[in-house]
Amino acid sequence: MASKINTSFTLIPNQKYRRSNRRPSSYFSNTLGSDSQPLSTLGNFKALPLEIFQIILRYLSVKDISMLSMVSKTVSQHIINYISTSSGSKRLLLQDFHNLELPSKRQDSAILEHYRSLGLLFKRCTLLLPTRERLKYIHKILAEVSCFKFNGCAVPIQCLGLPCYGIFLQTLTAGWDGLECHRVYNFLCELTNLSRKMQTVVCSKPGSARKLELRIRLFCRNVLLDHWIHRSDSAFWLTRILKPWPMVNQARLLYIIFGPVSPQDGQVVWQKMIEGPTDESSLKGLADAIKLLYDTGTKEWTADDVISLVDELSVVPREWLLENNARLLILSGNNICFTFMASKAVNGRAIELAKLIVFLALVCEKELYCMDWAVKMMQKVCKVFSTPVERNNFLQSVANAFACVIMEMLQSIMSGDRDEDDRSFLNLFHLVHAQANFHKEVLYLSMNTLST
Repeated sequence: MASKINTSFTLIPNQKYRRSNRRPSSYFSNTLGSDSQPLSTLGNFKALPLEIFQIILRYLSVKDISMLSMVSKTVSQHIINYISTSSGSKRLLLQDFHNLELPSKRQDSAILEHYRSLGLLFKRCTLLLPTRERLKYIHKILAEVSCFKFNGCAVPIQCLGLPCYGIFLQTLTAGWDGLECHRVYNFLCELTNLSRKMQTVVCSKPGSARKLELRIRLFCRNVLLDHWIHRSDSAFWLTRILKPWPMVNQARLLYIIFGPVSPQDGQVVWQKMIEGPTDESSLKGLADAIKLLYDTGTKEWTADDVISLVDELSVVPREWLLENNARLLILSGNNICFTFMASKAVNGRAIELAKLIVFLALVCEKELYCMDWAVKMMQKVCKVFSTPVERNNFLQSVANAFACVIMEMLQSIMSGDRDEDDRSFLNLFHLVHAQANFHKEVLYLSMNTLST
């Protein structure tokens, strides 16, 4: 049965139209070659020879070139080619890293901002490449800058090369997921042989490879850790550095990267925590790193891991003075301080804990911290003990510890072991006042409890 044709719609005639051979009247279109890319990929730049296009790039800022690279894949490729030229690399890879007047102005310097913009340019230009190919290309370009290399600069402390490299890397990898950033870290380790260098310093006697320790500190701080805005990012990179190693080596690396350094040559001072009481500035970097691992909630670090790391750190390179240990705990914050002390209480180390209470009180006295903080911390730790007998024994140990430490300091002074500036006598003076103020706060607390 023949079907009827529906004539309710318009039929399009099957007719082929001949395309006009006339060229467009546009000047730029007249210069198009038959073997070129389509007009939409280069726009009006299509009319220009590559040499003229590169001359135009010289007059654009790095931020403008970065924006231009997003126009199309073809434009991006032309920009990549420009970066690879001698004139392009000379203009973009600034190397004036040693002419800064004051270190305090480093973060605001123009060269740091230049490399931040350059990181964004490379991020956009290499967007379509796999992670490893991006890194290979970028390394090929940056290899011309000697101060970006692990051992590339003869005066690394006065050099801005590694901070510029770090800002570049931070901008490049911002927003990348953990897997990609892990690849970046592995790539850098392969490139610099960083793992082998770390193995050398953690397995050697502390201070036997001072220059290598300094290089590792500067590379880890300036390239991997210091430029992140979010703490979770800093924790990620610090975890990459520490986690491959056993706990004892983690503590050694933490000290190398964040421990006190000599103001003269920037090298790590290993005896600082052993020879005498130190100040807050010597411990702040270590305390901040410990808080970073504890507070960011990284799955790779449990509270027990961090407390074990603190415990291990307090014997690097040998057992610290308890005053320095107490100062580190105070700077690390209430949660870490309490967890560390509670761990000692649970593990039957009440006498060590009592002595630590004494030095917490001493630091509070010296630094004019509120003494009731130390008393309340002791009260909180008392609740960890399971029986009243254990609690009473602990409180007795605290009282005995005050007496023992005072007698030790007094005997040292009477034996003639005094410093030229009378630091031993001054320390005893502070401890006596610490004991008085500590017990005053205990009396206040007990009387207030009775009155309620």
